[in-house]
Amino acid sequence: MINIELQKGDITKVKVDAIVNAANSSLMGGGGVDGAIHRAGGNTILEECIQIRNRKGGCKAGEAVITGAGNLPAKFVIHTVGPVWSGGQANEPEKLAGCYRNSLLLAVDNKLKTIAFPNVSTGIYGYPKKEAAQIAIHTIKNSIITEIDSVIFVCYDEENYRIYKELLNDI
Repeated sequence: MINIELQKGDITKVKVDAIVNAANSSLMGGGGVDGAIHRAGGNTILEECIQIRNRKGGCKAGEAVITGAGNLPAKFVIHTVGPVWSGGQANEPEKLAGCYRNSLLLAVDNKLKTIAFPNVSTGIYGYPKKEAAQIAIHTIKNSIITEIDSVIFVCYDEENYRIYKELLNDI
């Protein structure tokens, strides 16, 4: 069973094998978590993202790709594209769960033991925070993956932190 931890803070400062980036489909950086990771990690992350984009044309919602972490304390960055909230009628829950599942699978493929997730899709993509947290926690807790030692949910804002804390206390 994967050990689950919760932190309030900046994911770019977390020392783990991999941090997860809430990326956009172009993998070219953007705002929020994505922009912060690209700024803190430096140009090497963007250069690797460009190579991935040139090979596979980007990354679809629910999918994940991996790059080095540049100047970050983590070893790798797993870039996953969360769904834009459209009222729940466009398979958003399945796509969001896919972000967490596919990120874990990439971590296993790369023999990583610790991974930190932000609150995927809850910023500009508008996913309701409580529903997104429920999907994240449920997906990690019900994962059959045994190779990962620890997952850390890193909440930048107080609202997400309180939601995760409440949900994690209920299980």
